[in-house]
Amino acid sequence: MPKEHFPVLLNEIISIITPLYGGTFIDCTFGHGGYTKKILELSNSKVIAIDRDKDCLKKTLEFSKNFENRFKFKNIKFSNINNLKLKNENIKGAIFDLGYSYSQIKSKEKKLSFDSTGKLNMRMGLNEFSANEVINKLSEKKLDKIFKFFGEEKNSKRIARNIIKYRNKKEINTEDLVKIIDYSKNKKKYKIHNATKVFQALRIFVNKEISELIYGLINATKVVKKNGIILVVSFHSLEDKIVKHFFKSLSEVKSISRYLPKKNESKNLLQVLNKKAIIPSSQEIEKNPPSRSAKLRYAIKKEDFYDFDTDIMDKFKYLLDVEKYSEDL
Repeated sequence: MPKEHFPVLLNEIISIITPLYGGTFIDCTFGHGGYTKKILELSNSKVIAIDRDKDCLKKTLEFSKNFENRFKFKNIKFSNINNLKLKNENIKGAIFDLGYSYSQIKSKEKKLSFDSTGKLNMRMGLNEFSANEVINKLSEKKLDKIFKFFGEEKNSKRIARNIIKYRNKKEINTEDLVKIIDYSKNKKKYKIHNATKVFQALRIFVNKEISELIYGLINATKVVKKNGIILVVSFHSLEDKIVKHFFKSLSEVKSISRYLPKKNESKNLLQVLNKKAIIPSSQEIEKNPPSRSAKLRYAIKKEDFYDFDTDIMDKFKYLLDVEKYSEDL
C-alpha cells in the first residue's frame, strides 16, 4: 500500500462535476482533502467538507487559510449531512469516498489493520463502542452473523466458536484474533490474508457503516439541488450493492411522497447515465494498487424533491438487523 495519498478516480470525478462549477460541493469524506483541493483549485466553487475522523482537522486548517471563504469543515458523520446549515447554499454535488487512507489503516490508535498490535479498536471517530467490546462481549451467534454478512467470511461459524473458547481464558487482543482466524482456517493460505474479511466485518460493524451509507445517500439526495449530482466511490461488494440499488430504485418511475396528490406521484427522481460502475484505469492501478477494487457510481437529481419513498430499508433490513447487535454493548 502506497504511503502517499492518492484520491481514487479523481480525474473521472472532476470530469463529471466540471459542468456544475460555480456552485457548492459537499465532500462527505474529506480525509486528506484530495477531491476538495482539486475542486477549489480548478474553479470558483465552494466546498463544505465533512469527516467523522478528527485526525484530519490539521489538514483543514491549511485549506481554510488558502481558500478562505470558499471552504468550510464540520467534524460530523455524513449520515447527518442534512443537519448542515445549507439554506443559502446552491448544493451542486455530494461526493463520497468510502475507502480508508494509508494513514488511517496504519494508525497505531485506530488499529484498523490485522498488522496492528495490542487492544482492538477500529473506531473512526464519533463512535459508541470499539472492536474490543464486540469480540469480547457479543455471543457466538452474533459474531458469526457479523463475520458472515459484513465480511462474507465462509468460515464465520468456526471463527466465532473459537473466539468464545479463547476468551474464556483471557481477553482477546489484535494478535490473538489473527491467530484464532488462522487456526480456524487450518492455516490455509488464501489469495488474501486470512484475517482480511473478519477485520472488514468488524470495521463495518464498529463504525455502523451500513446505516451510515444508507442515511448518507438518503440525506445527500435531499440536500443536493435539482440537476445536481451524487457520486460514490465504493471498495467492496456490500457497499456497491447498496449504492447500486439506491440509485436504481430512485431512477425508476415511482412516488415522490406518500403525502402528495396522485397527479404528482410518477416521477424519475434520479437519472443514472452509466449502468456499469466506472473503474480505475490500468495506469491509476499501477500508480496506486489499492484503487483496483474501487467502483464509482453517480446519479443526477432530476426533480427538486425533499421527501421520497424508497425500499432501501426493507431491501437491506437483514444487514441493519445485524447492526442492531450493538445494542447489547
